Amino acid sequence: MIAQSGTHARRPSEGAEPPKPWRERIQDIRTAYGNIPAAFRLVWNADKRSTIVMALLTLIGAALPISQAWVGKLIVDSVVHSINAKVGSQAGLIVALPYLGIEFGLILLGAVIAQIRRLAEHVLNARLGHHINSSVIRKALALDLQYFEDASFYDKLQNARREADYRALGIINGGFLVLQNIITLASFAVALFAFSPLIALLLFGATIPSFIAQNKYSKIQFRLLTWRAPESRRMNYLEHVLTVDNTVKEIKLFGLGEPLLQRYTDMFWKIFEEDEHLARRRSLVSLLWGMVASASYYGAYAWIIFLAAGGSITLGLMTFYLALFRNSQGTFQGLFDNFNRLYENGLFMDNLFGFLKLTPQMPVSARPVPMPQTLTRGLEFRNVWFRYPGRDDWALRDLNLTIAPGEKLALVGQNGAGKTTLIKLLTRLYDPSEGQILLDGVDLREYDPDELRKRIGVIFQDFVRYQLTAKENIGFGQIDRLDDTERLASSAERGGADEVVSELPEGMETMLGRWFEKGHELSGGQWQKIALSRAFMRDSEVLVLDEPTAALDAEREYEIFQRFRDLTAGKIAVLISHRFSTVRMADRIAVVENGQISELGSHDELLALGGTYARLFEMQAEGYR
Repeated sequence: MIAQSGTHARRPSEGAEPPKPWRERIQDIRTAYGNIPAAFRLVWNADKRSTIVMALLTLIGAALPISQAWVGKLIVDSVVHSINAKVGSQAGLIVALPYLGIEFGLILLGAVIAQIRRLAEHVLNARLGHHINSSVIRKALALDLQYFEDASFYDKLQNARREADYRALGIINGGFLVLQNIITLASFAVALFAFSPLIALLLFGATIPSFIAQNKYSKIQFRLLTWRAPESRRMNYLEHVLTVDNTVKEIKLFGLGEPLLQRYTDMFWKIFEEDEHLARRRSLVSLLWGMVASASYYGAYAWIIFLAAGGSITLGLMTFYLALFRNSQGTFQGLFDNFNRLYENGLFMDNLFGFLKLTPQMPVSARPVPMPQTLTRGLEFRNVWFRYPGRDDWALRDLNLTIAPGEKLALVGQNGAGKTTLIKLLTRLYDPSEGQILLDGVDLREYDPDELRKRIGVIFQDFVRYQLTAKENIGFGQIDRLDDTERLASSAERGGADEVVSELPEGMETMLGRWFEKGHELSGGQWQKIALSRAFMRDSEVLVLDEPTAALDAEREYEIFQRFRDLTAGKIAVLISHRFSTVRMADRIAVVENGQISELGSHDELLALGGTYARLFEMQAEGYR
């Protein structure tokens, strides 16, 4: 159950939940415990050896309590026998010594099991954390762009990643401990029911109310944490904004530090007060029902003393049964506690498994058409309509456009007109709501998406500044050619990054950015040259440049676009820019207005038309006069 950012839905009560239909409660239980097998598979896939070790330790540990209790009985009976027989201290010790050795061995075995379990948990926790994080990241990589433009997706991601490894390990520990508790209790039950069924039912029954109460508060805690996903993400965002290099200048200049820190603090105290209130109520209920359980234990304690004092049982049996009373109630309580933890952890794991069940909405052809080696017919947008998921307005409206092989097309228009949306469809980050986009006469949906994107080089205006080496920042354009020195050098030269790299202290191996040691920060224009070179790294049939020179000085921009045709010879080039000195170099210019192509032609043709393009060109030219 995910809270939408900005909604005003009521939170669950901190102290108690509203009454729920019994079918819904059963469904909650089925959901929580139904996640246990999947959690075991998750852990098994993360580390089979540690899982097997923990299972074996569970079986051994289950037999220890009854064994220790019985050995204790034998020790006491041997001492009483020695006293009654008046054999002396030395002889009495010799009789009891084998039992003492056995008990010492059992205690030592328990200590060894505990240490081995701790080691296995440590190893398993590390591997499990990596396995879960990798699974979450791999799932995110497989999902469509539309997920990442939906705030509720980030709530689901937050809930999936929060404590997932801890909860999964908790299910494994809880599952093994439940098994251990059941085996131990089965051994206790045989002895206790043989002694007194009433005492056994009293000891076991007194722990049930505590289990029910804890189960209820586990559900409330889960709901609180799940509903808090938006607030938690806001706190993470504020923490990020207040501590990273690309925001610190504005934070200091505008004096935003303390006000934003105060927002962060207010969110923390709101969450803390909810947690504290719930913890107080949970502790009070646990204390009250714990007192009931203790009273039942001491009632059984008094009864066994009464029988021993009357000679109905030996002191050894009294010791044995007292150990069983103490351990059986503790084990029974532990069984319910572990069931309760399984329930709570199972609820949290439902967030992870729900996220991992998300599926891409974009269809992929079962038998994709091979990509053409060379374009002969080019690109065509045919009656394309598109609107973003969850939106009513159309981003593109009955758009038709043809781009011939080797043609250079510029897109101009106001922000929000649909230029970048058109590029998202071209690169198949989205599919048209209606209509088709054809590459050499074949619908893009018939190609393999990964193969399609390998043939398209793109640099967006909000390109990524990787806090990695210059070599990686450029080479990521074609990662399978990352070690191709000649290709790296050629791409750097074509995008203008060769001058930037030549000034770096370690050349291509220089770490860029300030996040890591020996990092070298670049100016905005230098970063843009790196990004341009990354686009040229790809051996693509189509090159898309979305505001590629926005951060470059006029001289460098002029130099790059003087070479524009050479750089993109034989390739389709789609250029988005607000600078008309740049777009006029294109073969054709498309004016995008309200999701449609309103004007199309060369620079001279559009000026002669006297429409939107001519008006915008004259406005921009006037600014330079």
